[in-house]
Amino acid sequence: MARSQPYTVACNGGLIKSANSIDLLKSPGVARELRNFEVSIEGGYRRINGFEKFGGSSATQPTGSTTNILGVTTYADGVVATAGTNIYFSQDGITWLQINKLSAGGGDDYATFTGKSATARTGQGQCQFVVFEGATFDYGEVIIADGANKLWSFRMEGTGALNTRTFFTSEITVDGTNGVKYIAIHDHHLIAAGVENNLSTVYYSVYNDPDNFTGTGAGSVTISDQIQGIKGFRTDLIVFAENSIHKLININDSANIRIDPITENVGCLSGYSIQEIGGDLIFLAPDGLRTVAGTARIGDVELGTVSKAIQPLITNLTESINSYIISSIVLREKSQYRLFYTDTTKNNSEQRGIIGTLRPDGFQWSETRGIESTEIGSGFNENGVEEYYHGDTNGYVYIHDSGNDFDGSNILARYATPDYDYGDLGTLKTLHYMRVSASAEGVVEPDVQVRFEYGNTDLPQPPELFDLGVIDPPSIFGEALFGVNVFGGAENPMIRVALQGSGTSNNFTFISEDNKAPYTINGLYVDFIPSGRR
Repeated sequence: MARSQPYTVACNGGLIKSANSIDLLKSPGVARELRNFEVSIEGGYRRINGFEKFGGSSATQPTGSTTNILGVTTYADGVVATAGTNIYFSQDGITWLQINKLSAGGGDDYATFTGKSATARTGQGQCQFVVFEGATFDYGEVIIADGANKLWSFRMEGTGALNTRTFFTSEITVDGTNGVKYIAIHDHHLIAAGVENNLSTVYYSVYNDPDNFTGTGAGSVTISDQIQGIKGFRTDLIVFAENSIHKLININDSANIRIDPITENVGCLSGYSIQEIGGDLIFLAPDGLRTVAGTARIGDVELGTVSKAIQPLITNLTESINSYIISSIVLREKSQYRLFYTDTTKNNSEQRGIIGTLRPDGFQWSETRGIESTEIGSGFNENGVEEYYHGDTNGYVYIHDSGNDFDGSNILARYATPDYDYGDLGTLKTLHYMRVSASAEGVVEPDVQVRFEYGNTDLPQPPELFDLGVIDPPSIFGEALFGVNVFGGAENPMIRVALQGSGTSNNFTFISEDNKAPYTINGLYVDFIPSGRR
């Protein structure tokens, strides 16, 4: 009788969609499917966190009804959200203060401010936010662009109860009555672009005065392409257009300010995809997700494509780009870029997103399913802690990347390995057992499915699912919690699973659909018995 042989796989490489099954034999640690998992910065594949309503079970909709959330960001000790024709602020997600009301020049106290009539943000669309940090401001000045109206400025001063604070609001005129779509802060200036009737012009405010676009030091520069987004990058402002990318330099030198082209052959599909991560800018181009990176030459930049591994997903996205609401965010603590593309005509379970984790060898990718995001944003609260929020078509604001379920719905997570031939595609192998290296953040019970011969339905296959059993959270001295952690629980246990079936090749799919804690699959060890060639 033949002796059993070992095969070891370390989970690394992320989702690969642009390679065939034979090519993937060379990369056993990657994934053919990685749904609602994320590539961990420590290695392995981790089931993602969920999301929960801002305000918990007592949460309310800012408008009081089902209305798309158009924008959301952290500000001061709460959240600013836009929906319908209004703008709101809340500290707790339960009580919302409408803030699209014009204050007096010196600000209004709470009673005066709440008693004023609203200034409707007619036609308000997907919003962008920036916070201008003034030297004497408690929380900074949050500025909002909605694509249809003048910029809106909101500033709040004071601490303690909301009714003891002072509120400052105003409309910022960039170019007459024209609305503004894109904004950024760059080198002490507020930058505005996507201005109605002037879609190829970049406007910049007076130095250290974001409310003034007409004084000394303010101005504008026009390019020959329609602008799709703007973002500060080191000493330059990168201007993303439909078919080209440019950089605005020397913004504080009126004699030498100019726009230089970076490329005339690559454009940006959505300004809402632009983020900074790892010292580079990432954005959605027609051929995939690209980065704007600094080179060794001072003042020079280079472009690179970083999403070739998931090109089929990107192609499906870009071919139907006008059907989606695009939103994106960076989770800095995870070195992670998340892009969501929401089709509001579909159910929540059909909504999709892409997660890219920046590892030492570049981005590694995975997918999300079931997160509907009409807008997502982040910011630092008054304690300097970064918080993440998103909104949906139900009109609620959610704490993003939090909890163990999707606002009460189970999270369906799937990680499918490539097919393994164990070094010889012509030899029959009988699977004996496998050991799975996994770490859990709570008591979890995932399953594993085995399929032979590339899932050939003409061959008998093993039982639908093998139970991995219960994975307990580790018990670490000084950190373990009574009633939560299990005494003797290992940090990275090796879980033995008895297997059945034989074939020349097989793959494994790890599956969970529950509201339990996240867990990480680090790798696996397979014990198999080879037999005759066939």
